[in-house]
Amino acid sequence: MSTNPATVAKCLRLNAGFSQADRNWIVEQFATLDARLATFDADATDLELSIKDREAKGQRVTLECRIAGWEKIVTTSSEQDLRAALNDVRDDLRRKLNDAKTRQEPRNNKHLRVAPPPAPGVPAEELTGAGATSDDR
Repeated sequence: MSTNPATVAKCLRLNAGFSQADRNWIVEQFATLDARLATFDADATDLELSIKDREAKGQRVTLECRIAGWEKIVTTSSEQDLRAALNDVRDDLRRKLNDAKTRQEPRNNKHLRVAPPPAPGVPAEELTGAGATSDDR
């Protein structure tokens, strides 16, 4: 866990189509991302939100996430309702962050499941019944 955990409030930058007056309610909409972002350092995390053609029929909301050491993650929505579009990009980002995190962490560490290989020079006959007591053989 980072000593300076990333949160939406710390990392969100509003670009084209949004004003600082929109910031508080957008941070509230994106609050569910905080738990996912908390594993990253705030200084190494950047969220950038923009909208093209706001309140027009073809509006497009874009949320970009940059985390040091990771590929940039971009989510977009063409929903007509602004709140629905924000929810759409938020949920898509959370899903992509989860997927990226899963890809970086091994699903199964087979080294923890598989017994170590026998020492060199140990005949296979001595390994027969390994783990069994003399009464079980």
